[in-house]
Amino acid sequence: MRLFSSERGVHPPDGKHFTANKKIETIMPKVGQLLYFPTSQHAGTPTEPIVAVGDYVKVGQKICDSDAKITSPVFSSVSGVVKAIKPVLLPAGNLSNAVIIENDGKFEKSEEIGKPYDYTKMTKEEIVDVIKKMGIVGLGGAGFPTYAKINPPADKKIDYYIVNGAECEPYLTTDDRMMIEHSDSLIRGILIFQKMYPDAKALIGIEDNKPTAIEVMRKAAEGYDKIEVVPVKTMYPQGGDKQLLRTLTGRTFPITNPPSRTPDTGCIVNNVVTIMAIDKALNEGEPFLKRVITVTGDAVKNPGNYEVCLGTTYQDLIDAIGGFKAEPKKFIAGGPMMGFSMYTLDVATIKTSSGLICLTEAECENPKESNCIRCGKCTEHCPLNLAPYALNQYALRGDAESFVANNGMFCIECGTCSYTCPSKRQLTQSISAMKRTESAKRKRR
Repeated sequence: MRLFSSERGVHPPDGKHFTANKKIETIMPKVGQLLYFPTSQHAGTPTEPIVAVGDYVKVGQKICDSDAKITSPVFSSVSGVVKAIKPVLLPAGNLSNAVIIENDGKFEKSEEIGKPYDYTKMTKEEIVDVIKKMGIVGLGGAGFPTYAKINPPADKKIDYYIVNGAECEPYLTTDDRMMIEHSDSLIRGILIFQKMYPDAKALIGIEDNKPTAIEVMRKAAEGYDKIEVVPVKTMYPQGGDKQLLRTLTGRTFPITNPPSRTPDTGCIVNNVVTIMAIDKALNEGEPFLKRVITVTGDAVKNPGNYEVCLGTTYQDLIDAIGGFKAEPKKFIAGGPMMGFSMYTLDVATIKTSSGLICLTEAECENPKESNCIRCGKCTEHCPLNLAPYALNQYALRGDAESFVANNGMFCIECGTCSYTCPSKRQLTQSISAMKRTESAKRKRR
């Protein structure tokens, strides 16, 4: 069997053995538990609260929204009373205003949800509108509002629908388990997309370290001429949109200014969990309220894959699954390559939360930086063929002009350069900081 692969990347230890065979368990919040719903859970303009302190809200009720072009509404995953609206800490370390709700344990559903849509009789525009109002964003990590991603200009012909089941981040097994346990939902979601673009063929890319998911999805796709499961070699960052698109179709994603988008190549890429959320939105009439999170690491007593109500804090989740078996030294929200280190677990799970890694001191390494030796490993392995060592220097010097001229704004912050650097330079961190600075400048112009 031929395996496809991107040309550049690395092979970090995957750490998936902790949870790969653990079935998804549902963790429900307790009566009286506080849930936190940040107004910013997506790429784009943050929302604003549309409820007030003292209001009673129901499951599936919209509590935050915005009229901005690129945004995504927020819904309550529990019923109860709004106790406060105040800034809270996000997994990335920044602050966001949030609606705080005390769960009453009744889980009374809003009258606005639970009504399925017959998408077979809907236009593409009507389907996109439902996806927009249901608050679905890219659940692979980027959080870009899905309605904007799947609705390119009319002159863009879409040939392929890339279904991203690579899950290349070490430790994380959420996508793997969702494909194994909910393959029917993924197929239904793909069929919704194919109603929008009937000429497009769906390619489900799954790394070959997930043999059960490949087998299950192949069986689920039987009888569908325009749905194909394509195993790909395990390599990080195989799951990046640009990398998987090229691996599966051979089409390149050029660096241009303004930046090109995946529809420019005749493709649209979505994560498998995003597609399942589309299925639930259209076929069950339910907004995005819960997600599965991989909780893992050598400090965790019961590592596994847990479905939680959005707004649950990481601390409440850890308490619900038995706590720690050893003293944790480091917390990471997401995967170890692109995730965020946290100094506290009093942080809410949000739409883009995919994992929580808790490591003991024995598993942590915090080496000191040394001078760059110009070995070129960072450039050799960079999936976009950038020169991270040079971008690092521009960032440290505050040389924005050189940073931008050398395509620093196109870095996908995958962490490959930092991983391969023998001098342990904080390449990704410095480049990411410079990108944020330059983005902020551009917004102020």
